[in-house]
Amino acid sequence: MKFLLFDIDGTLIDSGGAGSRSLNRAFEQMFGIPEAFRDISMAGKTDTQILREGMLLHNIPFSEEAATVFFERYIRFLGVEMRTTRGEVKQGICEALEAIRLEELHVLGLLTGNIRDGANIKLKNFGLDCFFEVGAFGNDSEDRNQLLPVAVDKLYRTRSLLVDYRDCVVIGDTPRDVDCAKAYGALSIAVATGPYTAESLEKAGADIVFEDLSDTERFLSSLTTPAAVQE
Repeated sequence: MKFLLFDIDGTLIDSGGAGSRSLNRAFEQMFGIPEAFRDISMAGKTDTQILREGMLLHNIPFSEEAATVFFERYIRFLGVEMRTTRGEVKQGICEALEAIRLEELHVLGLLTGNIRDGANIKLKNFGLDCFFEVGAFGNDSEDRNQLLPVAVDKLYRTRSLLVDYRDCVVIGDTPRDVDCAKAYGALSIAVATGPYTAESLEKAGADIVFEDLSDTERFLSSLTTPAAVQE
């Protein structure tokens, strides 16, 4: 059995910019600064990390209280934005998830920088929420590299399944997804369906790289590839 942990944005879906628009709208409403995150790269970062960088950029002190208020506003905007977005599910994702569920050989989970409520809104919009029973989110830790242990612990607490890190597979579209897998000796599968090319993901150290997950059989076969030995 493998514990398959999917990233959301750029891997499972393209939100059509709904997430970034919602972050900007919440920031403007709260601090009066439009397009506050325009110069901040968001790929692979947790929502809290993005907010912290935005506040630092605009010389606003960060606090947990401010973050709580901000994300309450962000969630409200995201619900609206997702209803009108032109986003889409990435190629091959529905087929891959359905095949994994039918095989009943592996456990599906999430490892995402999205806060939990934001992740739920995005996945429900595309009908993907039914596939994932457990996950680690951006409000579990600001540091993405701390999320794999969180996910493993949640799986144990919800299903009494104790999974070794080497039986985990992190599937994402950025070097940060690769890094959070390699830190624990987990298998890293990268897909070039986000802002990074297959070549750059290979250079980042991904164990396996796909252009997309349209070849379901090849993707399923890759899950049994041993992870690289942790140094």
